[in-house]
Amino acid sequence: MTRLPIRLRLTLAFAVAMAGVLAGVGLLVYHRVSGELLASLDQTLRSQAAEAARHATRERGLVDPDATGGTTLAQLLDAHGRLLRAQPAGIPPLLTPAQSALAARGARVVRTLDIEGRDGEWRVLGVPVAGGEAVAVARSLASREESLDHLRHELVLVLPLALLLASVAGYALAAGALRPVEAMRRRAEAVTAAHPGRLPVPRSRDEVSRLAETLNDMLARLEAAFERERRFLADASHELRTPLALLRAELELALRRPRSRAELEEALRSAAEETERLSRLAEDLLLIARADQGALPVRRERVAAGELLATVAGRFQTRARALGRELRVEDSEALLDADPERVEQALGNLVDNALAYGLGPVRLSAAERGGLVELHVQDDGPGFPEGFRERAFERFSRADEARGRGGTGLGLAIVDLIARAHGGGADLRNRPGGGADVWLAVPRVRRGVRPGSDPA
Repeated sequence: MTRLPIRLRLTLAFAVAMAGVLAGVGLLVYHRVSGELLASLDQTLRSQAAEAARHATRERGLVDPDATGGTTLAQLLDAHGRLLRAQPAGIPPLLTPAQSALAARGARVVRTLDIEGRDGEWRVLGVPVAGGEAVAVARSLASREESLDHLRHELVLVLPLALLLASVAGYALAAGALRPVEAMRRRAEAVTAAHPGRLPVPRSRDEVSRLAETLNDMLARLEAAFERERRFLADASHELRTPLALLRAELELALRRPRSRAELEEALRSAAEETERLSRLAEDLLLIARADQGALPVRRERVAAGELLATVAGRFQTRARALGRELRVEDSEALLDADPERVEQALGNLVDNALAYGLGPVRLSAAERGGLVELHVQDDGPGFPEGFRERAFERFSRADEARGRGGTGLGLAIVDLIARAHGGGADLRNRPGGGADVWLAVPRVRRGVRPGSDPA
């Protein structure tokens, strides 16, 4: 059953339900018609019984034998069931002695029986008359049975035909309802990573159209994800190729002819720089790959924001002095519920960018906003170009798209990953007075909340 097409399964289910409905309707019609015919016959019997009761004391026929289009039998019986008069003569008593006694005492007796010498079943009604006697009248049920027989034949012919027509209509309805699904299936067969495409959306605003829209949204997300992966692979290949090519060139130049000690030291120093750059790039790519596989693991603990900022500033003091720059740390009493190693890594990326692309002193500060603590890194440089904010935290995104031996474009992306792993976020802006302001927000320790638990 489950291997049948959906339209056939729907049609079979519809046919079974319709068969039950039609059978129920047929039985209801049959019983209603049967009851109405019997009620009409009983009404005729009551009229003729009343006529027979009026004629019981007269020397004339009890009833008109051919009234209402059928033969009527009539009898006058005493309270003991003895036959006093009969119309026509020669028929056996229509009531038993007990039934005659009941009718004579005022009860109305109704029975159905076979009469000897007469075909079929007869309906008998007994009513009282004056003097303690009873009148019984009877009419044949043959016309009723004939009408019911015709009705049965008509139902046997009409109901299967109605079921067949309803099943065909149900199949057509199911096929029409599933036609958009089939069109979506055919289009989906052609969807590939190289040719993503979209599914056709039916004009009707129903469940199928909403399904098509949902699937198209999913395809759009997958297409964007594939595009990001392709761009990521292309950018990663480029970033790996550049330092490798430079490292190879440095080594080839060093080996091309005999070099002095100073020249060899310079070549080795340059090779070490490119090796360091390769190492940092590999670590960044590994971190991003781990984040793509699931939530970035963090080991939360209570850490003072001021101490964290001071630690990061201390790591960059030597480089800042070499550049003639100053690192300033604003004291803060905020407590973070965070992984200090990960947060130091994110702050290090921000300070590295500020020293590489900013001007003037680099300021590190913390500010509490609701249940989060924002860790800011500010400088007095040119700031960010127009429109960079929307793509700043994308992988391999740079404010200056010219590719050279500068950064990899992964620093801000890693900052955002670390902030989101803590349940926070990252953002940036250009300061009103000039310069850049970049920050990440991580949860703060709340009173009564154990570090490492959800602070929200």
